[in-house]
Amino acid sequence: MFEHPAKLLARGSAALRERFVARFQEPNLHARLLKRIVMGNTVIDHERVTRTFPEGAGTMELVMIYEVKKGRIATAWSIAGTRVLDSTA
Repeated sequence: MFEHPAKLLARGSAALRERFVARFQEPNLHARLLKRIVMGNTVIDHERVTRTFPEGAGTMELVMIYEVKKGRIATAWSIAGTRVLDSTA
């Protein structure tokens, strides 16, 4: 998994699991698929993610690009949008 274009975030399922274990415990974590594009072995998802950032709860848009080989994700890239924190007013 890379932060687009080439910053390595994790390699292999064990590293991915370690990276996401805490995030998947967030009670408000939710990703909503806004659009999916499939072209050959490339899948591009545009998502809106709700979660708790270090600064507080909020949302962000995320683009995920997946390269699929033999029916499995071989490589993934993420492009994160701006975090929008929930107002506390």
